[in-house]
Formats: sequence, C-alpha cells, structure tokens
Amino acid sequence: MYSSMFPRDIFAEFDRLQREIQQAFDNVPNIRGTGAGSFPALNVGRTPQSLEFYAFVPGLDPKSIDVSLERSVLTIAGERQSDLPPREERTSVHLKERFAGRFRRVISLPDDDVNPDGVTAQYRDGVLQISIKRRESSEARRIAVQ
Repeated sequence: MYSSMFPRDIFAEFDRLQREIQQAFDNVPNIRGTGAGSFPALNVGRTPQSLEFYAFVPGLDPKSIDVSLERSVLTIAGERQSDLPPREERTSVHLKERFAGRFRRVISLPDDDVNPDGVTAQYRDGVLQISIKRRESSEARRIAVQ
C-alpha cells in the first residue's frame, strides 16, 4: 500500500533533489559576479593607473567581438558560432558543454574612476584584454604630514 506513494530508492531521490538545489544556487548572481555558466568568463582587477578586464573567448574572431564604454558601463558582446553539424544531417549530439550563440556581458564601473578616452582592447591566444585608464584624481597619493 505505501510502496506506491514513495519511490523505490528514497536516497536516489534525495540525491536528485540535492543536485537540483545546487544547480539553482550555482546560477544565482553573488557578490563576486554572476553565477557559473556566464560567457565569457571574466577576470577583473585594478592597478594604480588602470582597470584591467580579461575576457576568456577562445576560438572567436576578434572582429566579431564588440567592446563599448558608455557612461561608465563596459559592454562586451558578440557571437560564437556552433561547431556542431547542422540539424539536417542524421547525427545525434550526446554531450554539448561549449556555449554557442550570442553573448553580452555588462559591467558597471565607478563614474569618477574611469577615463573614457584611455581605453584599449587587445585579443591574444583566446583572451581579450581591456584596459581602461583611471582618472588622475582617483589615483592614490601620499600626503606628507607636517
């Protein structure tokens, strides 16, 4: 009578539920940035002279990447083509982990920290490096105490 109400292997159901909950938390933005699975993956840092962004976009043509800075908002956009066979062919895909399609990452920057005239972008070995010069007034200065 009770066997129809509960699955045969209750521990397998608990394991499945735990995986689903973990996946939900993996995709939630947090203080360190967006959740897992965002494309392109970013590293962001700061030097005394500039803000540095590293976007990992292997296999893309640099001409297909659009980088813009408007009102202290940095945008990285583009499209990654799928390298899977077309659907018309009689093939089946068993595993697809590489992202394909349009992407867009938007990063808000501090208004008083960036110099919009000092932006450079370079693509090398699948890594897009964007360097934005900081304003002189935002650089740390040593003040002598008298």
